[in-house]
Amino acid sequence: MPTGSLWDEELRAGKKALRTLPGALLLGSTGARLWADYLEPKPGFSGRFDFIHKVNIPLLFTLTNNLVDNFEPCRTEWFPSHLLMEYTGSKIALSERKFISWNDCAVSCQTWTNLSGEDLVLALQTYENSFSERSGNNLFGEFQIEHYSFDITGAITVSDPALLEEVRLKPGESKQIIISAAFGIKGQDEPEMLKERSARYAELGLTIDQVVESQRNEYQAWFDKAPTFQSSDPLLDKTWKYRWFLLRHNLSDPQYGHLSQPLFYEGRSHKKSKKPFGKGGWEFSKLINLSVPLHIMDARWYHDPVYCEGVLQNMKAGANEDGMFCCMTVDTIMHSFANFSCWAAYKLYLVHPNPELMTQLLPALKMQINSWKRIHGSDKDQLLIEHKHTRTGKEYQPSYWYFHQYPKNPKDKATYTHLKRVDRAVYHYLNTLGVAKLCELTSDEEAHTYYKLADEIKHDIIEKMWDDASQYFYDLHYLTDEKALVKNIVGIYPGWAEIIDDSFNGMIEHLFDEREFHTRCPFPSVSADCPAYSKEGGWMGHFVKGRNGCVWDGPTWPYTNSIALDALAKESKRRDHQFDSEFASYFREYSFLHFMQRDLNQPGLVEHYNSETGEPLSDEQEYNHSYYIDLLISHVAGLTVEHDRVVLDPLDVGLDYFCLDRIKAAGMDIRITYRKPGVLQTGLTEMDEGYRLFVNGKLTFSSPRLSRAELAVHELH
Repeated sequence: MPTGSLWDEELRAGKKALRTLPGALLLGSTGARLWADYLEPKPGFSGRFDFIHKVNIPLLFTLTNNLVDNFEPCRTEWFPSHLLMEYTGSKIALSERKFISWNDCAVSCQTWTNLSGEDLVLALQTYENSFSERSGNNLFGEFQIEHYSFDITGAITVSDPALLEEVRLKPGESKQIIISAAFGIKGQDEPEMLKERSARYAELGLTIDQVVESQRNEYQAWFDKAPTFQSSDPLLDKTWKYRWFLLRHNLSDPQYGHLSQPLFYEGRSHKKSKKPFGKGGWEFSKLINLSVPLHIMDARWYHDPVYCEGVLQNMKAGANEDGMFCCMTVDTIMHSFANFSCWAAYKLYLVHPNPELMTQLLPALKMQINSWKRIHGSDKDQLLIEHKHTRTGKEYQPSYWYFHQYPKNPKDKATYTHLKRVDRAVYHYLNTLGVAKLCELTSDEEAHTYYKLADEIKHDIIEKMWDDASQYFYDLHYLTDEKALVKNIVGIYPGWAEIIDDSFNGMIEHLFDEREFHTRCPFPSVSADCPAYSKEGGWMGHFVKGRNGCVWDGPTWPYTNSIALDALAKESKRRDHQFDSEFASYFREYSFLHFMQRDLNQPGLVEHYNSETGEPLSDEQEYNHSYYIDLLISHVAGLTVEHDRVVLDPLDVGLDYFCLDRIKAAGMDIRITYRKPGVLQTGLTEMDEGYRLFVNGKLTFSSPRLSRAELAVHELH
């Protein structure tokens, strides 16, 4: 099997389409700036297409014909690197393979066969003749984009210049055609450069197989810098691969405006409007500072830190007047969400230490702590006040309306109360601790100041937010500190931050209670015994944000599942691995969310789910607002890299064997293997029995069973 097919063959998925538009086909491959929201079942690129952000171009190019208007039903096969579409009718047969390359070329490789008794006439069509300038095999044109500062320019190259007029196929005749369109920013990307890019696919005399295989190999090359994981559980193996695809699919490099460095988007699909050239509705295709730390937690294990470092540089350069990291388009500095980016930056540094860059970033990271205190701080303590229920990314959590008895109309601002939020407080603690540790590692003299502040935040979380009677952490009234007795899922975040001891041993058990968080599709965003609980996301019987809207009063989110599972794993380790089996069960349920109908042949993660049935409640396919890879590395394989040591502490999740390989961290090449005692055969070769750590090819730790160990970094090199 050629190398280019590895991820393709593992994740191929037959037909992938939008739930809300069943005929809208999805495309896995994305460019640095160009991608498809969806494709219509037509030859070429018809549907909705975007460049940098949501622009909703309805057509890049297509081939028209005189015999068939409709290509449905057709057979499609989705691959990460390209899409195969095949149609056979009484008059024509069409086979097409198409993709968008990383250098922003939309490439269509078509084979037409005339099955009729008359001539088949083919001709190239673009959007309202937007490509009107011709030169040889090429057309040049542009799209004017009203709502951004850039216009889009393009060059289309065809393998047969007759297509720019018409091509005729006699009855029984077949013809292979390659069409490539390269896109860029008007005034920045010169026409001749675009022509050279598009000509690479359509003008060099390559066969369709050669063009597609080249794309598959180039696409696979990105994954060649990712670690590998194989185990006795195909669900975990498939989810691992899909999660790396999520990062690649949402990778962007606009090299323009506020986004001059590469980054990961939260998603590529459109929330609401798909109107041609319309911007309406929320879009995920921008820098969203809420999801940045989630991306970093997983992507820090990629061999090249450029994407994680790039987004931190973007946020530093685009901080608002208060110094806060914000959501950004290339043109606009937007609002700031609560997040744990400073902690994620520290976790990135442990895997890819870069003292020079971190020294440059440190003033901006410190500013996050100082700005949060200044804007959201309380004069009574070190807890932070959230004035807008949307700003922790968990809008409509019922605790905001607890003091008004959950009114029917939550949009009336008079009916909800500002809160000292558990999630914002824990983020504040972790960010402060992360800055303290980075100060220490870069010899910054302010380390002590931030360690002291972190201790004060920790003290106030424990003293004020913990309720001993119910064994849970709660949001507080912003003035009186009265507890809003609503068990939001964020009430277990202190366990994730590892600030609790045996005095809090009842906290994590709430996850296991069927009356609270142990729903059929765990974990709901609020306990099922809350009066405002709604498994499908309405509010007190009303869909206040529409059928697919985000309402954090019951549905299950991958976002908080990743943090809840991290908390559960850490609590299990702290309590002598008491909850390993519970973690294993919930981790598998989280993994199943990544597959439509729990079918491993249909990968697809969306924003949120019905917490009772597991039904997807949104249609943002390939949604990138959670982490998973880090959970598997840290808790299943058991690897934690600190600045001075490597800690091994795996949870027993019931695997017969696993191999985590090609980890590159802190200058080390790491491989971890496990074969359960008594298991004679594995899916892997040359694996000895027991739990073993290899560093730079040398066996450095071995145990007959899964076990904890600490090894000094200086002894491993």
